[in-house]
Amino acid sequence: MAAMASLYLKTSTPYPHSSPKLPKTHFASPLTFQLQPRPALRTRVPIRMSASLIEPDGGGLVELFVREAEKDSKLKQALGLPKLRLSKIDLQWVHVLSEGWASPLKGFMRESEFLQALHFNSLRLENGSFVNMSVPIVLAIDDGQKSRVGSSTSVALVDENDEIVAILNDIEIYKHNKEERIARTWGTTAPGLPYVEETITRAGNWLIGGDLEVLNPVKYNDGLDRFRLSPAQLREEFERRNADAVFAFQLRNPVHNGHALLMTDTRRRLLEMGFKNPVLLLHPLGGYTKADDVPLDWRMRQHEKVLEDGVLDPETTVVSIFPSPMHYAGPTEVQWHAKARINAGANFYIVGRDPAGMGHPLEKRDLYDPDHGKKVLSMAPGLERLNILPFKVAAYDKTQSKMAFFEPSRAQDFLFISGTKMRTLAKNRENPPDGFMCPGGWKVLVEYYESLAPTESDSLPQPVPA
Repeated sequence: MAAMASLYLKTSTPYPHSSPKLPKTHFASPLTFQLQPRPALRTRVPIRMSASLIEPDGGGLVELFVREAEKDSKLKQALGLPKLRLSKIDLQWVHVLSEGWASPLKGFMRESEFLQALHFNSLRLENGSFVNMSVPIVLAIDDGQKSRVGSSTSVALVDENDEIVAILNDIEIYKHNKEERIARTWGTTAPGLPYVEETITRAGNWLIGGDLEVLNPVKYNDGLDRFRLSPAQLREEFERRNADAVFAFQLRNPVHNGHALLMTDTRRRLLEMGFKNPVLLLHPLGGYTKADDVPLDWRMRQHEKVLEDGVLDPETTVVSIFPSPMHYAGPTEVQWHAKARINAGANFYIVGRDPAGMGHPLEKRDLYDPDHGKKVLSMAPGLERLNILPFKVAAYDKTQSKMAFFEPSRAQDFLFISGTKMRTLAKNRENPPDGFMCPGGWKVLVEYYESLAPTESDSLPQPVPA
């Protein structure tokens, strides 16, 4: 993976900042922010933005938290409502919705929103405009749960410990046509799709939509909550750093020097275009991932080493966790990833080969054309304001002992190190060529695979979905 082939510029002339540079930090912590009080449901949060930050979809972030003064009364209300228990992935979607990543969506989709997302990859707003929304954000229930809801117009959502998380109001229950959903989202109904197997196949035959009122911000208490910055918190951090451009890079894998080459070269290009202080949002996906992906806690350790070793500049990099679950739905899903970053303030989005893709579950080939993701992003409805940054291939240049942009004229000088090869080297405690990954980052990767070594019973511990 590596750098930009071209730059599709959709914004106006960059806005220069004359204010002095503020101190920078490597990993931003939400504890440093003073946010406005949470608004009531159905209101859009008037997030203050500098002229250089892109406006959220719909004109403002839609946060779905209950006001502090209303929490006691809402909790009392919830105790008297039918209760639906959320799975871990359902809770991740509550997290996504509550913080405004899916703005202007106000809760789990009702049928009209579900059908628009499924068939049009977009939602029509009241004023007639469209926003991108390429994946359904829905909550499935079974026949027994539907019966318990009965004629109630609201339900309480509880976590796996039966703690009340949210209230879902003005509910609508409709048929969960699983085959249609899977075919439209993934382009195939072949068995073995990870998200489908995890969340849809055994899910109930009904979907319940409505407006969310979330009692408290979702916390995981895994030592990583300080990295889970909401869109509002990210926007405040970008303003604090006087960013006049924000370029986002999503990943669900360890960072190697090819990724770093891409990100540093992107910043160089933005400076050449006239921006004064482009800031990188390094944004690893933190929701559900398939079992053979490196878990989030290990990836975050590795990312931290990348910054400590100076591979990326902590002065111009914000590392935060994107809470969305992973679908592995290729060109359909990458639109969701890009749209969510608009709401976080990013006006540039880096896209590479086969974004959000995976191998075909039955055949030895990619499930999606590796170039379709970046092509779809460049023309997706509702993403016209976002600048798409496609990149060329990076490989290991044997003549320079470092990652470099691939040059077909001297192909014999380059070595391609696939993800499979990288994992094999780490599992065997072998070192990659010098210059492929920073030593500290590689050490973390080796330690992760060592942690998967067979136990005394000769069984491998199962990786826990992030």
